[in-house]
Amino acid sequence: MLGALRVEGTEPGVADELLAQPKALALALYLALARPAGAQQRDRLVGLFWPELDQDRARTALRGTLHRLRQLLGEDAIQNRGSESVALASDRVTCDALAFIDALAQDRLRAAVALYQGELLPSFFLPGSDEFERWLEMERAYYADRFIQCAWQLVEQYEEDSEGTNATHLARVVARMAPTDERMLRRVMTKLYELHDRAGAIEVYSRFAARLQKEYNVEPSVETARLAERIRSGGPARGT
Repeated sequence: MLGALRVEGTEPGVADELLAQPKALALALYLALARPAGAQQRDRLVGLFWPELDQDRARTALRGTLHRLRQLLGEDAIQNRGSESVALASDRVTCDALAFIDALAQDRLRAAVALYQGELLPSFFLPGSDEFERWLEMERAYYADRFIQCAWQLVEQYEEDSEGTNATHLARVVARMAPTDERMLRRVMTKLYELHDRAGAIEVYSRFAARLQKEYNVEPSVETARLAERIRSGGPARGT
């Protein structure tokens, strides 16, 4: 789910069938990612995926979609928890997004950074389900924020371990992943400069300034512009 949507399975054709059914796929994705994890209320699911239907018809549609998922993923992949909740069996269906969260929880920073290949479910869209779209946007922001925090922690770890090349490379990645965050941009610029990568610091600033101009027709803040000038002149990055 991170950087691209790809479905893999042991049964030939299952992935293609699931990808061809956006509503069933979206339901599976939601059951996999929903927080808190575990069983999800049926009322919540019908509101997300069938807001245009009355309660009876929406519940019928949910039952049909869950039945289709069981056909594709296996009967034990979708579990009923009482009469009002359903859950995706974590031992039957896995995904990189949850592996990323697990790596963070275990403080395995390098593994987490390696797993995050880009935005959560990029370009995935479910027509007619505005509530699902809002949920997905929040999840994209959640995963991106967690990645940036993790990556920055790893940048500092690389610096402490005298792995300058890894630190500068990952710092540039952080700048790309936080394209409108000036505070983070300044941290990246300062870190690159302190790691003796002045060209890299100026490059990330120039890209940021060009993006602001193109998309919003505004300039970087005075604080950011002054930092760029200090770096260009070879002065102290942490000026007053």
